[in-house]
Amino acid sequence: MQNTRLGTSGLKISRITLGCMGFGDPSKGFQRWALTEDEAQPIFRQALDLGINFWDTANYYDRGISEEIVGRAMRRLSRREDIVLATKVGLPMHGGPGGQGLSRRAIFEQVDESLRRLGTEYIDLYQVHRFDSNTPIEETMEALHDIIRSGRVRYIGASSMFAWQFSEMQHVAERHGWTRFISMQNQYSLVMREEERET
Repeated sequence: MQNTRLGTSGLKISRITLGCMGFGDPSKGFQRWALTEDEAQPIFRQALDLGINFWDTANYYDRGISEEIVGRAMRRLSRREDIVLATKVGLPMHGGPGGQGLSRRAIFEQVDESLRRLGTEYIDLYQVHRFDSNTPIEETMEALHDIIRSGRVRYIGASSMFAWQFSEMQHVAERHGWTRFISMQNQYSLVMREEERET
């Protein structure tokens, strides 16, 4: 497996990522198509055998069950220092004030919940799942900067937003001296070609 650096950072990752959205508990009814923990184990093993050390999940995937499965697989099959762990924040987890979005309250609550489910003391890459038009960008970027300063997160990234939204968030962080995103996880495939609208 070839390795590369994530964005302009010094973080080395495998060029191929193990996406973990498909792991969960179909009996709970949220993702009836998800693979169970037992069904997912051979996939984790093969990823490790192939040198895929970059594992990507989200708090939203099967309402946290994917994170639990990923955390247990990491502890069972590897060492924390050998895995680059990515997860996300922003989509609805519950109806309370910290249950969704990118407010300071939500980011602080959800990063702690993700750490608990993953069974780790830090997240390598913490990504905003979608742009939150209901929260000031300054509030979001300062909160993300603060969870990095606290040691709970090493790097931040973004996922599935317009280029102007990403650029504006980067600009706010730079203007205030806060941590900037090092990556963008585009939703781009043969079926979803939205990024081409902005080229």
